[in-house]
Amino acid sequence: MIAFTSTLLLLSVLAATSIEPTLASSSISIDKRLDCRAKLDSSLHRELLLNGRPQIGLWKALLKQQKIQHEAKEVEEALFSTDQHLQLQLPLQSTTTTSRPQSKAHSKFGPHCFPQKISHFDDAVNGTFCQRYWIDASSYKEGGPVFLLDGGETSGADRVPFLEQGILQILSNATGGIGIVLEHRYYGDSVPVESFSTDDLRFLNNAEAMEDSANLIRNFKPPSSVLSVEDGALHPNNTAWIYYGGSYAGARAAHMRVQYPHLVWGAIASSAVTHAQINFPEYYDPIQRYAPEECITTLQQAILIIDSLLNHPEPIPTLLKGVFGLSELAGNDDFADVIQAPLGYWQAKNWDPKVGSTHFYEFCDALTAGGAGSKLGLIRIPASIVNYGAYIKQASLQGHPASDIEECFGSQDDTKFQETDLEQTWRLWLFQVCTQWGYFMPAPAEGLPRIVSNQLTLDYTSKVCKQAFPPGKHFTVPIWPDVAEVNNRGDYGIEYERLAFIDGDRDPWRPMTPQSDWAPKRNSSVSKPVHLIFDGVHHYDEADLDGGLATLAYGPARDDMLNTVDADSFLNPLRQKNGLADHSKEPFRIRDVHQLEKNFVGEWVAQFADEKQKREKEKVEE
Repeated sequence: MIAFTSTLLLLSVLAATSIEPTLASSSISIDKRLDCRAKLDSSLHRELLLNGRPQIGLWKALLKQQKIQHEAKEVEEALFSTDQHLQLQLPLQSTTTTSRPQSKAHSKFGPHCFPQKISHFDDAVNGTFCQRYWIDASSYKEGGPVFLLDGGETSGADRVPFLEQGILQILSNATGGIGIVLEHRYYGDSVPVESFSTDDLRFLNNAEAMEDSANLIRNFKPPSSVLSVEDGALHPNNTAWIYYGGSYAGARAAHMRVQYPHLVWGAIASSAVTHAQINFPEYYDPIQRYAPEECITTLQQAILIIDSLLNHPEPIPTLLKGVFGLSELAGNDDFADVIQAPLGYWQAKNWDPKVGSTHFYEFCDALTAGGAGSKLGLIRIPASIVNYGAYIKQASLQGHPASDIEECFGSQDDTKFQETDLEQTWRLWLFQVCTQWGYFMPAPAEGLPRIVSNQLTLDYTSKVCKQAFPPGKHFTVPIWPDVAEVNNRGDYGIEYERLAFIDGDRDPWRPMTPQSDWAPKRNSSVSKPVHLIFDGVHHYDEADLDGGLATLAYGPARDDMLNTVDADSFLNPLRQKNGLADHSKEPFRIRDVHQLEKNFVGEWVAQFADEKQKREKEKVEE
C-alpha cells in the first residue's frame, strides 16, 4: 500500500476521450486513459496519491471538474424532470431514469458499525464516531480464529474483495475462521470530525489507530445477522485473533503484535514499513536495479541531459518543457515532478493481470523506441527525450488545456492546498506523512545514479506540509515528521513470537521494511516467519485470482505478465470451486507464499488451542 507517500500516478488520468494522438516513435499502442470526465473514484485516488509522490494539484483539478459536471448533470436532470411533467401523454415506461444508482457492492459483508472514541487519550475530547467494518463468517467453525485486516490509508471498501478473493478468504477457509476488514479512522466513511483542518486531523495518528483496533478486539460482538455465538466466545481469551496489514498497515500489524500481545495472538506484516525516514530517495533504488536495463540506462541519460538543459538560461528551459507539453508550467521543480510520475507505475505492478498495471513497461517501450532527435534552439536533444515528452503528452496531458497546466501541476500557490472540507481526502495520508512517517522522495545525492531530476530536493518534496497544514489552535505540524514515534516501536529490528514478515524483493518500499538490505538478517521459523517473494513488489500476498485473466498488453509488458502466470492458467480460464478461487492456478511463487502462510497460521492456531486448554485445566485444578 502502501500503499503511500503517495505516488502520483498522474499520468493516464487526463487523457480526453475526444483526442487520441499516437506515439509516432513507438510501436506500442497506449490505451485511452481516464479523462477529466472520469469519476475520481478510489482506484484513481490511489493512483494519484498512493503510488510514489502525490499529485495533489491534478487530484484537485479532477475533483473540481467532477463537481462542475455533477452540477451540470443536476441542472440537466431538473430540466428533464420539468419536461416530463409538461408531456403527460408520454407513457411511463418511456421515461428515462435519471437517479444515480446506489452502490450495493459487497452488501453481504457490510458495512457494519463499531463505536470508537474520537480520542482514546485526550480526556478533554468527548464523543464517538462510527468505525466501519465488514465481516465474513461463511467459513467459521467453532474455535476458529478471527483474521482482522487493517484497512490502512484508503477506504475500507477497497479491501473488502479480500474477504472473497484474497488473503482473508484463503486463511479463513483454511482454518475455519472469520474475516474482518476494519476501516482506518478518517478514511472512507469512518470520519470523526467535521473538517480536515490541522486541528481536526490531530487525532489521525498511529497510536489512536492502534487503540481503535485494540478496542474492537476487546469488545467485538458479531452482528446477529452474520453469526450467533455465546457472549465472550470471540474474546481474545477464547479465540485467536490474527492481525494482517500491508504497507503502512503492515507496520501497524507488527506494532499491534508487540504492543498488544494479550489481544493479538499473531500477525502477518506484508511489505511493512516499520522504519520511518524523512529523506527517502531509496524508493527509486529497486526500480533502477530490477527494471529493464535498457530502459533504466536510457532514462538515466535522459535525466542528466534534462537537468543540464534546465540550468541553461531562458528560453531553453521553456523550450524543453514544451517538448513535454508543459511550457506553461513555471517551476522547473514542478516540471521535474510531473515527468517522474511514470515511476509510480512500478509499484502498481502485480502478479494478477486483473489487478496489476503494465503501464511501466509501456513507458519503457516508448522511451527506448528510437527515432529522430530534435533541437531546442541550437541545442540538439536525443530521441529518448523526444519520446519521453511524447509519452507524457499522450499519457498525461492529452486533451488538457494549456491554460490549466499551472493549476494542475504547479505548486507555487499556497492557497491551492488549504481547502479543508471533507472532500479533500488527499490531506489524510499527507498529514500522516508530515507528522510521523516522512518518506519524502527527492533525488539521490549528486554522484549517485538517478532516474529523477535533481530539481526534486528535500525542501521541494516536503514543502507541501507547510502549505497544507498551517498551525492550528490545538495542534501544530512539526517542522519535520516525528519519525521516532514509529522507529521507537522496533524499527528494522522489530520481532516477536508469531510475527511474520512477507516482502517482495523488487518492492520500492523494501528499503523501509525489516527485510531491507540494511536490516539485520533473519532466519525464518514457524514462530518468526520471514519470506521474500521472488519478482514481487508491494504486498503481493494479499490478492488472489478471481476466476479470470485480464486482456494483456503487447510487447515487453505482455511478456512480463506472461512470465508471472502459469501457462495452463493463461490457456485455460480459471474456474471457481464452490464459489472460491482455484488457488492451484496461482503462479508458483504466489501459491508458495500462500501455502507458507496457511502452514504457519495453522500452527499458531493449534498453539492457541493448546494454551487455552492448559489455562482451562489449571483453572479447574484451582
